[in-house]
Amino acid sequence: MAHLYCLWACAGESRSRPKRGRTNTTADVSALERIERTIAPSVEAMGYEIVRVRLSGGHRQTLQVMAERRDGQAMSVDDCVELSRAISAFLDVEDPLPGSYLLEVSSPGLDRPLVRRQHFERFAGHEARIELSHPLDGRRRFRGRLIGVEGEDVRVVVEGQEVKLPLEAISSAKLVLTDDLLAAAQRRERT
Repeated sequence: MAHLYCLWACAGESRSRPKRGRTNTTADVSALERIERTIAPSVEAMGYEIVRVRLSGGHRQTLQVMAERRDGQAMSVDDCVELSRAISAFLDVEDPLPGSYLLEVSSPGLDRPLVRRQHFERFAGHEARIELSHPLDGRRRFRGRLIGVEGEDVRVVVEGQEVKLPLEAISSAKLVLTDDLLAAAQRRERT
């Protein structure tokens, strides 16, 4: 299953753009949280769930809204278009970001990011790559099979050993495309 993208241009004034590959600033994070809070009720009422909202720089800023269907079915291009139109209307009214930007509504795909606590619980049994914002026992990158969440820690089996990674320290996490993950997706599509 491929990632689906639907790009939607949002009008606004031009401004200088940050360099490619920059990390979101505190102001960006605040704006992204505000955007997510604003659009989430409508997105959920439409039968979708927001996976992640991200702002990327470069020559032109892109506001990415990654969403999935709440019924567990695969996202279609029509789903992305429907969400793009609804989100664009909200953003036109709210105008949460200065300058112009591109709105990108996408599906998470099979090798999806793991952003929320429930993602780590839902995908227990699957392999993931996890990066921490600061080292744990001298290590920031981990790859292993998710066990689930206990308290405020994600439990992962890494090289035969169980490791507990603090949820608050996870800067990025993503499922690894494996035969098991593909088989699970095929079973979901048949149901």
